[in-house]
Amino acid sequence: MGRDEEYLLDNRQVEAGARFDALSTLFDPSTFRHFETLGIDEGWQCWEVGAGGTNLPARLAERVGPSGRVLATDIDVSWIEATDAILEVLSHDVAREDPPVGPFDLIHARLLLVHVADRDAALRSMTRALRPGGWLLIEDADPALQPLICPDEHGPEQELANRLRRGFRQLLQQRGADLAYGRKLPRLLREIGLAEVTADAYFPIASPQCDVLEAATVHQVRDELTAAGLATDDEIERHLANIAAGQLDLATSPMISARGRSPFRS
Repeated sequence: MGRDEEYLLDNRQVEAGARFDALSTLFDPSTFRHFETLGIDEGWQCWEVGAGGTNLPARLAERVGPSGRVLATDIDVSWIEATDAILEVLSHDVAREDPPVGPFDLIHARLLLVHVADRDAALRSMTRALRPGGWLLIEDADPALQPLICPDEHGPEQELANRLRRGFRQLLQQRGADLAYGRKLPRLLREIGLAEVTADAYFPIASPQCDVLEAATVHQVRDELTAAGLATDDEIERHLANIAAGQLDLATSPMISARGRSPFRS
């Protein structure tokens, strides 16, 4: 993640754990599918950037085995546990520091660059750390592509949810987030010199974990929403009650998964 003073959803807040768990449940199956497609195998050297929690690096460690290496980095590594000798944990800012010692067969980042102020520098840093033929897999949200938390806005509860979501997006933009970043990934990977670029998109609707994610997010940003005049405490309490009632059919922003390969050198 970016520096905590820049990142709206502070990882030190108690709700961060609930957000990590919900994001893992919602998006790990899609990410694991991409891992399978790339054919991650024993002996691979992998770098999980902005890991947040342990789930993704632990899955990579299972795939690469004792002859491989998985490096998990983040600004705040308090949520990452080095479970075995295969998994290393390092505090690192991908946009401001040189890349860790590689080269890597796979570099993966999920829900990272949309929040990083110097996204171009971070992308260049990761690309430099690839071995020839290595894969870069970037998965990031595109809130502007599908901006509604309730795509079926059929009543006042859904209208309130979408209005608070607009306020949340405004706060993200004020912190430097690029809310249309996900759709740019295929072009950016090609422009930085990667080959075999492909991408797809995924977003769940009406999952119980969407409710958990939204409640945790609202709890984290409620002070910023009220301070900016984007919502009142009463509106936030009503929205949280509507979430608890389980009738909102909440969605997430589309997750764009783009991958490209470092060219082989002749």
